[in-house]
Amino acid sequence: MKRTLLSITTLLIASCMLFAGGAKEEGNVIKIGVFEPASGDNGAGGKQETLGIQYANHLTPTLTLDGVEYTVELVIADNESSNDRAASAAATLINEGISVALGSYGSGVSIAGSDTFRAAGVPVIGITCTNPQVTEGNTHYFRICFLDPFQGTVLANYAYNVLGVEKAYCLAKLGDDYSGGLVNYFIEAFESLGGTCVSETFPEGNSDFTSYIANAKNSGCEIFFSPVSTEAAQLIINQASSQGLGMPILAGDTWDSNVVLQAAKGTDVDITITTFYPEGADASFDNGFKEWVNADSTRLSNNGGDDTVAAVTAMGYDAYYFALQAIENAGSTDPADVMQALWTTEIDGVSGHIALEQVNGDAIRNTAYVKHCNNEDGTWDALPAVTVE
Repeated sequence: MKRTLLSITTLLIASCMLFAGGAKEEGNVIKIGVFEPASGDNGAGGKQETLGIQYANHLTPTLTLDGVEYTVELVIADNESSNDRAASAAATLINEGISVALGSYGSGVSIAGSDTFRAAGVPVIGITCTNPQVTEGNTHYFRICFLDPFQGTVLANYAYNVLGVEKAYCLAKLGDDYSGGLVNYFIEAFESLGGTCVSETFPEGNSDFTSYIANAKNSGCEIFFSPVSTEAAQLIINQASSQGLGMPILAGDTWDSNVVLQAAKGTDVDITITTFYPEGADASFDNGFKEWVNADSTRLSNNGGDDTVAAVTAMGYDAYYFALQAIENAGSTDPADVMQALWTTEIDGVSGHIALEQVNGDAIRNTAYVKHCNNEDGTWDALPAVTVE
């Protein structure tokens, strides 16, 4: 009986130590967690972001620390685009003994999973989660993309100064940190320029946007701003086309997807977006990724069925190398050491130079890329990038 009790106690202690974030020692293996949605509203974008991580791991599957070569293993957990699932997905990764996590596509689920990573002492590198609350006030969550206050200002200035719009219709998903936050930053910037806004929200699970499109038209607005998920974007495009929206659509980085391109192809819906990376900026990366994704039907399916290079894919690729550099700088696989090293880690990625400011661990970024949908062939036309000093 004593032996049984001792065994149970030992197992409990081991489990607690593991949940506290200590990386498992399983031979010469470094585990990197992939905290991304593969299902739910943001599943399409999460899969493309994950592909960037997987492609980088394919190219660089090992890392040498103190003369010892380690295999880098990706541990993937589907957070299902759900705030309710975020904590359990994070716990799954932590229990596998990861040194660092990457993700998530979607600010809301990133925020929802944050405390679980913090309690375990495991650092996370946000890839394209742009809401300031992801990193605000903590020391374990970092980020390599620009933030929504910047993106919202760029979009507002584009609408007011480039398109000459004075009244904007803004549509966000109720309770969604990303779309709600970006709409608020857009409204603040747009109204400070002299414009006016009409703002509405739609509930979870909504698939009928006809009333919102009608409201935008009837309110005399000149632009339709809706930085929502790719799934909602597809529905908006289809219904805007059938209803004759009659005004340009403006959106943020979530619309940078071939799901959007495929929906808009052959229609008269005018779409302009801001994003992190334009295809063509790094030919070597683009060509290598296309060859890799076309070589496997599952990868091609996860990329939306073609070899378009999404900005989130480039960012996932950069996040993997940023994590490797932090582990190398730490000289250790221990999450605490990696967390400390992240503050001073820098790399030159395909999306540009990445270094972090020292307050919240956010990337020092001042450029957004602007793309306009070419409805004839279903591709993006790059417009001049916007840099704010």
